[in-house]
Amino acid sequence: MAMDEQATVEIVEWPNVFIPLSDGTRLAARIWLPKDAHERPVPAVLEYLPYRKRDGTVHRDALTHPYLAARGYACLRVDMRGNGDSDGIMEGEYLPTEQDDALEVIAWIRQQPWSTGRVGMIGISWGGFNGLQVAYRQPQGLDAVISLCSTDDRYADDIHYKGGCLLAEQLGWSSTMLAYSSRPADPAIVGDGWRAQWLERLEKEPHLAEVWMDHLTRDAFWKHGSICEDYGRIQAAVMLVGAWADSYHDPVPRMLRHLTCPRQAILGPWVHKYPHFAVPGPRIGFLQEAVRFYDRYLKDQDNGADRAPALRAYLMDGVPPATMYTHRPGRWVAEPDWPSPSIRQQAWQLGPHQLTRRPSPGGSASICSPQTVGQAAGEYCPIWLGPELPGDQRIEDGGSLLFDGPVLADELAILGGPVLEVAFTVDRPQANLVVRLCDVGPSGASARATYGVLNLCHHASHEQPEELLPGQIYRARIELDEVGYRFPAGHRLRLAVSTAYWPLIWPSPEPATVTLRLEDCCLVLPVREAPADDPAPAFEEPEMAPPLQEIVHRPASNRRITTIDAATGMQRLEIEDDFGLFEIVEHGLLTGSVAREWYEIHPDDPLSAHMRTHWTETSARGDWSVRTETFATMRADRSRFHLTARIEAYEGEVLVFEKEFASSHPRVCV
Repeated sequence: MAMDEQATVEIVEWPNVFIPLSDGTRLAARIWLPKDAHERPVPAVLEYLPYRKRDGTVHRDALTHPYLAARGYACLRVDMRGNGDSDGIMEGEYLPTEQDDALEVIAWIRQQPWSTGRVGMIGISWGGFNGLQVAYRQPQGLDAVISLCSTDDRYADDIHYKGGCLLAEQLGWSSTMLAYSSRPADPAIVGDGWRAQWLERLEKEPHLAEVWMDHLTRDAFWKHGSICEDYGRIQAAVMLVGAWADSYHDPVPRMLRHLTCPRQAILGPWVHKYPHFAVPGPRIGFLQEAVRFYDRYLKDQDNGADRAPALRAYLMDGVPPATMYTHRPGRWVAEPDWPSPSIRQQAWQLGPHQLTRRPSPGGSASICSPQTVGQAAGEYCPIWLGPELPGDQRIEDGGSLLFDGPVLADELAILGGPVLEVAFTVDRPQANLVVRLCDVGPSGASARATYGVLNLCHHASHEQPEELLPGQIYRARIELDEVGYRFPAGHRLRLAVSTAYWPLIWPSPEPATVTLRLEDCCLVLPVREAPADDPAPAFEEPEMAPPLQEIVHRPASNRRITTIDAATGMQRLEIEDDFGLFEIVEHGLLTGSVAREWYEIHPDDPLSAHMRTHWTETSARGDWSVRTETFATMRADRSRFHLTARIEAYEGEVLVFEKEFASSHPRVCV
C-alpha cells in the first residue's frame, strides 16, 4: 500500500553523512528528516547495523524510514564500524566497542540543530539486539526502543546454542558475516582510499565462529550483552515484536514478565521480517503502531499507546503442514496483562505410545534415533527465500518415540511455552533430546506446532554442564518454544521424541540411547481459555513508503535438494539462495549475492556430520567491479570440532587478496 498522505510533512534525504567518533573513526549514516527540521526540531529514530546502508538494507529502508520521517522524525540508518561506508574494523559481534560507538552516535544526534534531543531506536535481529543493549547502558536522551526478533539472553536465544545444543547455524551465520563484511565501501562515498581500506578490512576480518566455538557454555562471553543479567537497567519504553515462524519469539513473553520499564509486545505468524511486509500473512500496519509508540514516548502525546495490552498475539489455526505459507488462518487476541490469568496449565501424562489425561500405567520407552532425523525441520531461523518452514513431520516419526493423544472433541488453544518434564537414563556420557509437539489431522498429516531441544548434560545448568553416568536416573525440564496455536476439533496431539535433529543441531559424538521412565514424564500445556469478553485487537492495513527504484538484472531464486546415496547411505541437503543482481537507480551501484550450503550425514554415524558454505558477493559500477568468494567448513571427531574458512577477493577477474583460517576446538559435553 502506498504511503498515506494524511498527517505527513515534506522530507529531505541526505544519502551520506559521516558521524565523527572520539577516536577519529567516522560512521556513515543515511538520514531522512522533515524539510523544516532546522526550524522545527524533531526527535530522532536510529537504526544501527553492520548490513550496509548503501546496498544491503536498501529495500526495507526505502519502505520504512521515509514513512517515519514524513511523520515528524529524523531517521538515521548508521553503518557500524568496519562495515559499509564506515571507517574502522569490526572485530566481533555485540562487543563493548559497538555499544560505545552507539552512545557517541546518540550524543551526536542530540547536539544537532534539527534534533529535540530525544532519541528512539528501531531494529530487527542485530538492530533489535543492540537497541536493548544500548538502552541497558542508559544513555541520556534514549527514551523509546522498538526491538524486533531479538533476545534478552545471547546464549539461550541466538544462532549459537539452543537448550545447550550446538546449532549448525553458528557456522551458517559466521559464514554470512564473513561474506557481508568482506565487501568494500562504495568509492563514490569514500573516494580513492576505498581499495586500501578494503584490503585492511580483509586482512583483519575475523572468522567469528572461531571465537564462538571456544564458549560452549553460558559463560561471561554470552552474559555480556544479555539484558537478562539486570532487567531493571532498561528504563526506556520498549515495544517488543516477535514472530512465531522466527527463532526469536521465546524472549518476548520472558521480557514482558521481567522488564520493569513501560513495555508492550506483538507476536504474529511471520518469519524473520518486519511485519508490514513479512510472510506469512496477515501483515499489519506496523509503521502506524511505531509512529503511535514514538509519538507517545518521544513527543509526549497522550494518544493511548501507553495503554495498549501487554501482549497482542496471533493464534494460528491448525492447517495441513507446508514448507511455505502466504497466509496463516487464525485470529488476534489481546492479553491486558502478562502472565495472563486466561492461561492455565494442563497436564498430559506419557504412557505406552499414548498421551493421556489419566495417570500413566508406567513402564519405559527407549530411543536411539537415526542421525538423519531432522530433515523436515526447516530452517532454524526462516528469513531468506523459498521453502524454509517445517514440512510434514511423518518423515521424522519413524526415528522417534511417538505419544498420541485421543481425537479432540473440542478445539484446544495454547498460548505460551509447553514444558515436558522427564525422568531418564542414558547409555552414553552425552546425549541430546528433541521434543516436537505436532498437530495430526484426520488424514494423518502431521504439522509441527512447536518444539524444544536439550543437551542432557545441561539438565541442571547451562553454565556448568556435566557428563552423564550411564544407568543413573536423571530428571530434566525441556522447554518447548512459545507459540500461539489452535488444535482443531477432530485432530490429535502428538508428542514425538528423538535423540537427533540434523542439520538443526550438531549430533552427539556417538549414538546414544535415552530411556524414559513414563510414569515420571508429563507434558504441561499453556491452555488459553478465552474470557467471556475477548475482543480481538484491531490492526490497520500496512502502510509504507514507495519501494526502492531498481533495475533487476538477475531475479532472486531458491532451491533445496535432499539426496540419499543408495550405495553408501549418506544423506545430503543442498541449499542455494540466490538473492539476485540488482542496480540501484539512485546511484547506479550494481550488487549481487549468492549463498550456498551443504549438509551431509550418515544415519548410523554422527561423526560423519559435515557442513560447508560458499558465498559470492559482487559490486560494480561502470569500469569498477569487485567480487569476494568466502568458504567455510565444519567437522568433528569424538573430542574436537574442526573449522576452516577462506576469503578470496577479486578486482575484475584478478585475485588481489586471499586468506585462510583453520582452528580446532575441544568438544566438552556437546
